[in-house]
Amino acid sequence: MEKNKKFNFTKILAPIVLVLLYLFFSIFGRNFFSDDYLINILDGSYYIGFMAIGVTFVIITGGIDLSLGTTMMCAALLGGAAFNIWHWPMIWCLLLVVFVATAIGFLNGVLVAYLNLPPFIATLGTQMMGMGFGAILTRVQTMRYPTFGTPEGWFKNFFYKTTAGFPVGIFWLFGFFLIALILLSKTKFGRYTFAIGSNREAARLSGIKINPWLTGVYTFCGFCCGLAGIFYAAVYTSIIPSTGNGMELLGIAGVVIGGTSMAGGTGTLVGTLIGVYIMSVLKQGLMSMGLQSHWQTFFTGVVVIGAVLLDQYRLKQGAKVKK
Repeated sequence: MEKNKKFNFTKILAPIVLVLLYLFFSIFGRNFFSDDYLINILDGSYYIGFMAIGVTFVIITGGIDLSLGTTMMCAALLGGAAFNIWHWPMIWCLLLVVFVATAIGFLNGVLVAYLNLPPFIATLGTQMMGMGFGAILTRVQTMRYPTFGTPEGWFKNFFYKTTAGFPVGIFWLFGFFLIALILLSKTKFGRYTFAIGSNREAARLSGIKINPWLTGVYTFCGFCCGLAGIFYAAVYTSIIPSTGNGMELLGIAGVVIGGTSMAGGTGTLVGTLIGVYIMSVLKQGLMSMGLQSHWQTFFTGVVVIGAVLLDQYRLKQGAKVKK
């Protein structure tokens, strides 16, 4: 009975941390409990949230995707090139962003599933390829997306916020979160994702064709990176070549903080979303206290280490129960 209580406590730990962080910064931060900081918390969560949702599926299979950040930025760069250089209509530029990121995700899946490359090595390679590819095609030029008040300004109004400042992006994130939640918990795709992460050999012997499903997981992650690229462009407008390296850690950190095990086989998208907002609150809260961005990096690392240690503890407790 006592062990079950401990297990339930680990499930609610992330929400407790989120609430405590918000209360702490509301007390000690300058004007943290205000509409402006709330909007900033939401704005900073969009692209990280989409990346984190995608990589949750990958980590549940026992894999990893280090190409999240550069895939997002490479796709956004090419979409920006299509708009600025090739003068495509904005809707086609956005479709290109999603297509490029999905294609990179598919490549990751093929490398991992069919060519048997370790996920760390395969996605590290595509990380560098994506960073270089985007810079090459854009000739290392910053690509800028439409701003408010321009003919294509509907892009920001539709994906970011209205001219009155209402954050419509939060509805896109939560809408996609619900779709992904159904995909993970109610479909064959989700069940096979958990099965592959729990015991790949047992899944194979039960008749699951591992390679196509694993490729599908990485492809879906790439698709999520494409959506992240759209929302990053909507919020920040300017896409700088040779960037994105390191942003994958934000997505992965959100997943780990949310309680998904790096060992694979277990995970929750609800926890992932909470983990994303923990990082966003941490960033804005430290800024409200006058601390610079490197403090966010430091404390995010501390929180990630704590989350992994908690996961290790949970796994040990689970092993004891089995014995």
